[in-house]
Amino acid sequence: MLPAFSQFAVSGVAPEALQKTWKFFADGGFFMLLIILCSVLALMVIVYKMMTLTKASVVPGRLAGEVELVEAHHESDQLERLRVEFREGDSSLARLCDVAMRNEGRPLGEAKEAVQASAREEIVRMNAGLPILDVVITVAPLLGLLGTASGLVLIFGNTEDLTSGANNAKIGAGIARALGTTIAGMVVAVPSVVAHSYFTRKIETMAARLEVLLGGLVGARVTSAEGSGKMDGQQKLSQFPDAGRS
Repeated sequence: MLPAFSQFAVSGVAPEALQKTWKFFADGGFFMLLIILCSVLALMVIVYKMMTLTKASVVPGRLAGEVELVEAHHESDQLERLRVEFREGDSSLARLCDVAMRNEGRPLGEAKEAVQASAREEIVRMNAGLPILDVVITVAPLLGLLGTASGLVLIFGNTEDLTSGANNAKIGAGIARALGTTIAGMVVAVPSVVAHSYFTRKIETMAARLEVLLGGLVGARVTSAEGSGKMDGQQKLSQFPDAGRS
């Protein structure tokens, strides 16, 4: 493998490819520099979301199983251990369950508001970084078109060459270079759209899972209160707010 690569490099093909790549970006000028900046931002956001938007940080499997068995914990007097686990947890599920448990003694309406406020905060946290991808998706193609338009203005600025037919080859090459920024803008925008759609769908799926789990936790509270005669016919708690983009 290494000898083959060495032979490839010595032959001059690799440096030539690098020179062509450098020339492609250099011909784009200032607008190409902005597009490269957009690509770096998009890549940073994608890596950040892949590291933070994980099942372990939002809905850990083991903790979700504990929440699903919360009624059994009520009956076996193991609820205090679960409270400690919620309080010390660092996932979205743990934080929301901790809020629900800490407001257990309050009226159901007040507990509902507290959980919903915390849920909105978690949704904003899960959507962190996606607005940057929104901007890159919109701006990168526009920068490409702007770079192409400015390049064409410079190319066709010399009307003498156009009327005389001189330097047609140079004009054609200049048009090809000017279109490079449009290509670069599209190359940055397309993966950003795919990543944005993927992360948005993942957030919606995780939010739905959180809603189901919180519904079970609140339902256990309602069942427990009814069994002890503490319910006054109040309405059930709505578990989770809209999980759309913030």
